[in-house]
Amino acid sequence: MTTPDQADFARRVLNAEADAIRHITIDDSFQQAVNLIIQHDDGSPRTGSLIISGLGKSGLIGQKLSATFASTGTPSQFLHPSEAVHGDLGRIRRGDTALLLSYGGNTEEVVTLAELLRQDSLPTLALVGKPDCDLARLATVTLTVGDVTEACPLNLAPTASTTAMLALGDALALAVARQRNFGVEQFRKLHPGGGLGRQLTPVTQAMRFKAAPPADANLPLIHPDRTVEQAYAEAEQFAKASGLRRAGALLIVDDQGKLAGIVTDGDLRTALIRQGPDAWLGPIRQIMTTHPTTLPIDALVRDAVRIVREHRFDEIPIVDENHHPVGLIDVQDLAALKVIEG
Repeated sequence: MTTPDQADFARRVLNAEADAIRHITIDDSFQQAVNLIIQHDDGSPRTGSLIISGLGKSGLIGQKLSATFASTGTPSQFLHPSEAVHGDLGRIRRGDTALLLSYGGNTEEVVTLAELLRQDSLPTLALVGKPDCDLARLATVTLTVGDVTEACPLNLAPTASTTAMLALGDALALAVARQRNFGVEQFRKLHPGGGLGRQLTPVTQAMRFKAAPPADANLPLIHPDRTVEQAYAEAEQFAKASGLRRAGALLIVDDQGKLAGIVTDGDLRTALIRQGPDAWLGPIRQIMTTHPTTLPIDALVRDAVRIVREHRFDEIPIVDENHHPVGLIDVQDLAALKVIEG
């Protein structure tokens, strides 16, 4: 159980780390750092990797930043500064760029690595606390987080300083991705597995129910003048022909083929409770929901997940730019992708 004293201490730690981030100054050196990673001095794009190195806690931050750069379109690998002088310098190629982290800026192993890279004319970016340090003097471009008071009560354990370095490194990685015009499709290619990759799948790839007229259509488009009985009989015929279960909703279209409404199994149950068997004889338009929530044809699975979670809808029509339905994604499709619980 957290005591009031411990809770107050935790808040002071979080405030100290938040202050360290808020006090970072972003100046022209930030854009220079972005350009250094992306392009050569003549403006031609770099094709090499971003080599990131640091020792101790800075090294751990460097490993995380390397993963962030790699996942946002900048090839990157982490190089341990001690291992570098024992053969791992062979990992570095012309065309690469280096990002070296050291809050104090005078860590011997990191400074030695910077000296070796400078001898090979490799562009080097330093991420340090203050510019008055050996690492900054050796670097092509220097980013600083400023003079940070650690969250540690002894002002010794790297806490607020590493938080600030991580935050500034994340800002750099995302700025580089932004300048590269790194988008959703590229992100999806780099994250084909796991929840992130599945969330970025186009809904048209995830939906099982496809509307007529495609040859593989398994979802009828119902005219509003059909009786409820006729509409559901047509839906059952489509289901048998496709070998799939019937969709949990019917899509109703007008004379122009535009979506006019939706009838869910819940709507049918409500109609039968209220009207009894007579509900089967009336036109489907009488029980449909007009102006249903839809998704565009270029939507992603994450958009469907958001609607299901916010509005508790089980079925969402997918429409093209002319509001013609192309299919239906339902909660079972999302459960099959493991992006929501079934």
